[in-house]
Amino acid sequence: MSTVEYVTVGALPAYDDLRSTDDVVTTIVVESLPDGSSYRAEVGAPPVGAGAVVLPTVLPVDARGVVVHEGDFVGQYAWCLEEADRRLRALGLSLDAVVTTYDYSTPATRDVYRRTHRERKDRLGGAGVFPGAGGILMSRLHRPGILVALDVTASRLPLKAVNPGWTRYETLTYTPGVLAGDTLYMSGFAALDMVTQEALFPGDSAAQSEATYAAVQEVLDAAGATADQLVHVLEYVCPDGDSAEIASAREARFPGAKSSVAGCAGLLRPEFLFEVFPTAVVV
Repeated sequence: MSTVEYVTVGALPAYDDLRSTDDVVTTIVVESLPDGSSYRAEVGAPPVGAGAVVLPTVLPVDARGVVVHEGDFVGQYAWCLEEADRRLRALGLSLDAVVTTYDYSTPATRDVYRRTHRERKDRLGGAGVFPGAGGILMSRLHRPGILVALDVTASRLPLKAVNPGWTRYETLTYTPGVLAGDTLYMSGFAALDMVTQEALFPGDSAAQSEATYAAVQEVLDAAGATADQLVHVLEYVCPDGDSAEIASAREARFPGAKSSVAGCAGLLRPEFLFEVFPTAVVV
């Protein structure tokens, strides 16, 4: 099982003292945690299926510990993809085997984020399946000079793209869901109209949650999965989002799904109040 740790921005100076285990794979810097704590470590959340390879969080830092491409967001993003590929090749895989890429950046780089499209298109999807993806904004990341952090999961099993028929993904470098063995790895979802690409229900956490989780159900349906096979969700809630209303909508539709919740500084579309990364096990 992999361990995910969350450390708040305010607690970064005390990170070495807070860290509770040496078995951490993924380190996510967040704005806040629901109980007001500064640090949390979770084992097996999200779960990973047979054949999965979870890379340690990729930061734009070279072997000497020096931040690369300082001040260049796109350059750092490309370097992280290439570093992920180097790590995977050492394990007999490549970026072609990636099932999800979740990236973390800051509001200051939101305007140039679209320029990562070319970097992703040139490196991902080589075997015919683009990974699921999500992007979250935090006010700062792991250390000064870092503009992006990348969490990458791959699989040794054959990949199958899962799409309910949303044509918007035909031009994107990510896929609604990727099925590898019995695990359905999904992109991040928010309250988006999949046809018009307009954000839905601005300012309304309850309505956005209903729309978001309805989209997740559509992906499950396309994979031949049922609601009770959604096993885990990672919810990132913006400062204006209502965590209780989001949880209520999720629990009504997916009562069996375990949840991890953290606060973020914002999302790539500022109209969204939260984004969710779901995982299902189809058995």
